[in-house]
Amino acid sequence: MAHDLVIRGGTIVTATETYAADVGITGETIAEIGQGLAGTREVDAAGLLVMPGGLDAHVHCSFWEDVPPDVPQWSDNFETGTKSAAAGGITSIGNMVFPHPGETMLQAVERESKAVAQQAVVDVFLHPVLTDPSTQPLSDIPILSERGHKTLKYFMSYAGFAENPAPYLEATDLAAANGMLTMIHCEDSVIIDRSLERLVQRGDVDFKYYPQSRPVEAEVAATARAVAFAENANAPTYIVHLSCKAALDEVRKGRGRGVPLWVETRPLYLYFTSDLFAEADGPKYAGQPPLREQPDIDTLWEAMATGEIDTLCTDHAPWLYEYKVFPGMDITKLRPGVADLETMLPMLWSKGVETGRLTPNRFVELISATTAKLFGLFPRKGTIAVGADADIVLWDPNDTHKVEAATFYTACDYSPFEGWDVTGWPRITISRGDVVYQRNELLGTPGRGQVLQRENFSPPAVSE
Repeated sequence: MAHDLVIRGGTIVTATETYAADVGITGETIAEIGQGLAGTREVDAAGLLVMPGGLDAHVHCSFWEDVPPDVPQWSDNFETGTKSAAAGGITSIGNMVFPHPGETMLQAVERESKAVAQQAVVDVFLHPVLTDPSTQPLSDIPILSERGHKTLKYFMSYAGFAENPAPYLEATDLAAANGMLTMIHCEDSVIIDRSLERLVQRGDVDFKYYPQSRPVEAEVAATARAVAFAENANAPTYIVHLSCKAALDEVRKGRGRGVPLWVETRPLYLYFTSDLFAEADGPKYAGQPPLREQPDIDTLWEAMATGEIDTLCTDHAPWLYEYKVFPGMDITKLRPGVADLETMLPMLWSKGVETGRLTPNRFVELISATTAKLFGLFPRKGTIAVGADADIVLWDPNDTHKVEAATFYTACDYSPFEGWDVTGWPRITISRGDVVYQRNELLGTPGRGQVLQRENFSPPAVSE
């Protein structure tokens, strides 16, 4: 029997295997893997790698439709964000869901689920964010879990956490009891506030002082506290966008005691140092935490190779350039975040696999398999296997061209990697059996993406 689509003549690369075979797709799933498969349609994958589509568990595509046009906000909604993901070889994104004023977490998730249904080109899973326990009842947590939203996010960098951390520890307890993974932004708001105050008092507000306004010790202190929360609640915990060796050392200590911890880093911390903040356009590189130093970069690369860092995710937070870099910009006015959905996989391949720092299998593990496991989506996502969703990227490891933001699908109008020569780009992206991107052409239609319902958290097995 002919499959709907056959990918012929490629080399399959998963987190654990590399082998030559055809892939037969029927409907939305992988139906057969073997040689000489027949298909109603065929894709010639000769010379290409056939890999599971990327999963980026950390993005911000929550565009507020009711904000006046002159009020700065992130530039991507689910349509432009998921188009950008598809063009970058990413077939599922995890979006941070911030309640609007007066909303509960449950109401916020319901609102964003409707937006996904209208706009998304690829699949989306949602992370409810606890920003204010006084207005966002923790009783929503079991309901969110029942509805397949198996994560809870909060920020230690918010003043509200410092003023009353008890509800956040309670939320961590509740999340664990309901099969959820807790995601924590680790920066200490008290240290940040006092550091910024000192700089302002001295008049040191030029952007070159940004790293001093959110110093390493703020991240280290908060990471140590997150480890303690996880240990106290015996709660599986995911440290988002870890940026430095000293914070990783706190995770190492916790893991040594058996604390259930997983770590994400982001591309900004792999390619740039804080020296860039002294340049005229330095604010375009701003994220939270700030860029660190070369020894930190070296540590992150080594930890990605060895498995101490589990995932690479973008923290895609796209601003128009005029909102990131403008006259009078200083450390009191910055807007954190960059657009990275179209460059994360190519940059990691070019600077990781091409340089020998990572194997192709480890590449897949970092950007797909482990993410799917941590977020309750494996083996439906994150692998090439019979029965899995046909989320596949056909990867050209020899394609070399420059990064050009003007060609991207994100609504953001710049890239921190502009002009870089990068080797390794997606040729074709397939989402649940549909070709959604092919050779610089976006074929997916808004509204075909789904809100993913996820399984209870289960620690990933090394052998999977």
